[in-house]
Amino acid sequence: MATKILIPTPLRPYTDKQEAVDAEGATIAELLADLTRKHAGLKPHLFNEQGKLRSFVNVYLNDEDIRYLQKEQTPVGAGDTISIIPSVAGGVN
Repeated sequence: MATKILIPTPLRPYTDKQEAVDAEGATIAELLADLTRKHAGLKPHLFNEQGKLRSFVNVYLNDEDIRYLQKEQTPVGAGDTISIIPSVAGGVN
């Protein structure tokens, strides 16, 4: 089943400037593996050298942060939308 993954603006150069792409898989991990197979340039921006999702990359299943679900083993169903949201740091001194 194809699931829509929303791509944040800073990562769109790696998806041919597409704001959303389809990926196949039954879990978040499978979707992200398919996504990085189709768009290899994304992999170093999403995963560290050990193959773990980078700490500043937040992934949402619909409106739920996967860290509070089953993390990368979170199941995905028909009609779900995945959002990749990079953390934003900064502030005013």
